[in-house]
Amino acid sequence: MQGASAPVPAYRSRTIGGMARNLIALALLAGCAAGCGLVDAVFDGFKHAKAVENDLFAMVGVKPAVGFNWHNGRLTSVTVTFPNLLQDKPLQELADAARTAVGKEFKQRADDVVLAFSLGPSETPATQADQTQGKNLP
Repeated sequence: MQGASAPVPAYRSRTIGGMARNLIALALLAGCAAGCGLVDAVFDGFKHAKAVENDLFAMVGVKPAVGFNWHNGRLTSVTVTFPNLLQDKPLQELADAARTAVGKEFKQRADDVVLAFSLGPSETPATQADQTQGKNLP
């Protein structure tokens, strides 16, 4: 029996073949995604959002958070959320600044620009807050 090798189990050869097929499928998928600009759109979208944040910070003095939504290569919405209410700027001025910055930086017309303000935690009466302390709420 010297010189004879043990047979390779069938499941092992199928696993290697399956892994090779998966790698080929992954490479094809990555190539298609890169070819259609999906990867570029996502990375460029984050760059554009950062640029909008910086533009608005320069105009208003407060840095907002900017989110966006793409659908089939179209910019469907951009959300500009300020961390609090801005008392010294009129709402119309903020809206105009947000629309201008979005149009300039994304270089594409957004179907909707949403302007939002974070108000912080809600206030509850002390008696109601005390009743819920220590209870597991769903």
